[in-house]
Amino acid sequence: MKDVVIVGGGLAGLSAAWRLRHWDTLVLESEHRVGGRIRSERRGNYWLNWGGHVFAGAGSSTDSLLGEVGVTAVQIPGSLQALSMNGKFIREGHIATYPFRIPMSLSSRIDTLKAGIKVVSGVAKYTGVVRKRAGESGAMRQQRIYDFENNKSFQDFIGDLSEDAAALFKTTVTRSAGDMDEISAGAGIGYFSLVLGIGQGLSQGIVGGPSTLTESIAAALGERVQLFATVNEVVHKKDSVMVRYTQDGKELEVEARTVVLATTADVSHKVGVDLPDELRSALSQIKYGPHVSTAFLTNETSARPWDDIYAIAAPKRSFAIALNQASIVRGTESVRKPGGSFMTFSPASLGKALLDKSDEEVIQTHLADLDQVLGHGFADSVVEAQTDRWKVASPYCFPGRAKLQATLMRGTNRVFLAGDYLGTLYTESSITTGFSAAQEAASVLATHRQAPKSGLSAVA
Repeated sequence: MKDVVIVGGGLAGLSAAWRLRHWDTLVLESEHRVGGRIRSERRGNYWLNWGGHVFAGAGSSTDSLLGEVGVTAVQIPGSLQALSMNGKFIREGHIATYPFRIPMSLSSRIDTLKAGIKVVSGVAKYTGVVRKRAGESGAMRQQRIYDFENNKSFQDFIGDLSEDAAALFKTTVTRSAGDMDEISAGAGIGYFSLVLGIGQGLSQGIVGGPSTLTESIAAALGERVQLFATVNEVVHKKDSVMVRYTQDGKELEVEARTVVLATTADVSHKVGVDLPDELRSALSQIKYGPHVSTAFLTNETSARPWDDIYAIAAPKRSFAIALNQASIVRGTESVRKPGGSFMTFSPASLGKALLDKSDEEVIQTHLADLDQVLGHGFADSVVEAQTDRWKVASPYCFPGRAKLQATLMRGTNRVFLAGDYLGTLYTESSITTGFSAAQEAASVLATHRQAPKSGLSAVA
């Protein structure tokens, strides 16, 4: 019997597995690789990236994990607030000034300013909501964040806007993978808070690419990580849990004292066949949006105008944002190295429009837009391009989502949940919930080890 089986080899599952590495563990991952929505590949000095790309900094669960595993992350050196819209490229500056610097009609400018005032006021309130309070648990703080402005959509919050004004706000909030009429007002405000770096920003980049972290954990775990292992059901027994799965065409099962269910909520709902009805119902209500991303490797030999820029918002394009994955390299070099790497990211409705396109169509669509945004012969410098897509990508916070949180946090006495759908900070939520699930499992296992082996109760 295993001490713990971890279902899912994404960031949450691997975080749990790392913390439980001194126990007899098994990680079951259905895909051909670990990492889930963390995916990057090294190319010389650079890396191609398709998934999660920014991480939390000092004092976070991410910071703890990176230190324990021995992986380096640094503050992203390039500007995070560049914008390309209506033929104008803004490199930097406070986003409150953008409505005055982007070509648009007077009515659109007025719409943008009015909605912007609402958002700025909301961010000020949100900053107070997310602030840590003495004596409270992480779960209490997370519930408070979910409760904030959770009774209406972000679209309802800002009202109807002209096309250009709406495009500016949509480009930011849809990075959550939900459209403005799908995500809650609080979630949209919270995303602006993240972009502005107020309160709890995600602004660290992993040196060598994000998969450096997930692959390092998997390497340390060795054969305890099993790929192509699709879990079909997780069933409680009296003092253990049975996990039934398929691998290499064979139906297998493994018994464990505890299980960490670190899959997306829809999969957890499906395989957790005897989880409490209320919990399964809550899992079934979690909503996800899609991501479609393309990674480009380039071979330019001289400096480019975007070398000191990391993120470029791109309203009215096929992608919401373009990300300079060479930014970390640029920030550490004394002489500009040849080449570079970019990532384009299409979430929510932008992703839905591309899901059924061929890889070549997606690449050409993204490249055409990126070439127009960057100019300077960018397309001619591309030597490799690959796209990846997730129909079920990031969970987004919808109106009413807050009511589910207490139920989702319960788990059972032997099956513990982990995943970014349990929090509002994406990669940080994955790691934090993985750590929490590992702690719960370790507590059960520690109690088991102390139990009398003879079956007789100890007496004083």
